[in-house]
Amino acid sequence: MFDQTDRNTDTVIGIDLGGTNLRGGLVNGNTVTSIVSRRIHADKTSDEVLAELFAFIDNLVHPSVRAIGLGVPGMVSADKVFDVVYIPAWKEIPLRALLEERYQVPVLVENDANCFALGEFYFGKGMASRSMIGLTIGTGLGAGIIINEMLHPGEHGCAGEFGMIDYLDHCYEYYASGQFFTNVYQMDGEKVFAKALQGDPAAQKMYEEMGRHLGNAIKMILYATGVELIILGGSVRHAFPFFANAMWERIQTFAFKKSIRHLKIEVSELENSGILGAAALHFNVNHRK
Repeated sequence: MFDQTDRNTDTVIGIDLGGTNLRGGLVNGNTVTSIVSRRIHADKTSDEVLAELFAFIDNLVHPSVRAIGLGVPGMVSADKVFDVVYIPAWKEIPLRALLEERYQVPVLVENDANCFALGEFYFGKGMASRSMIGLTIGTGLGAGIIINEMLHPGEHGCAGEFGMIDYLDHCYEYYASGQFFTNVYQMDGEKVFAKALQGDPAAQKMYEEMGRHLGNAIKMILYATGVELIILGGSVRHAFPFFANAMWERIQTFAFKKSIRHLKIEVSELENSGILGAAALHFNVNHRK
């Protein structure tokens, strides 16, 4: 098994590109410093958004920096980023080449769910595992796959899009993410969470129902990957106590009982996970070597 303490000590810029904000920092070993955050005007033109990204990275660049890692909420192929969520103008952009030309260091760009999985594998609850899934449950259902200690993004970065698989009359994401409350009950998920915290039985029942759908999604993931560990991220993870039992009830119907006997499902507690996950792209490449 790869010894996580042997990761190199290069300084890497890790950047998490969210829907409204950029967050970044310098990562060295398992330490994050110089954390900065700024609003990004995602509704601007492609060049204007790119200029904002350049200005952001300019404030982090340092002579010790050996690479830049960037997590984006979109699809990533070997040389382009496309269909980036929240940035309509970024339909197809050679982001890696543009950044490497400007900063003259290796740049690695990956889907944010893949970055989440790598962050957990190198810095969080996945450090003792060989194969795991980082499952992000928020407004959507995304996943990053680690198999035999390596990220498996698939061709054109589309591996792990379990939420898009057909389920009932829609797809798993429709029922097994924060969308569930709007799609099924026409209610805001944050309001349902607040009511569940206050002990509202109806709100807690909604989470149990969502948990059963999530359990079915996890069964499907296990049939496809057979991993030993699933780590939950995303905003909905904070409601884990409300849906955990219902989720596990569905998982217990998995056909191969021995396969789930030692299955662990953990909730992420990693701070600065987006930044660390983006920086971990550099460690992942070195690990592959």
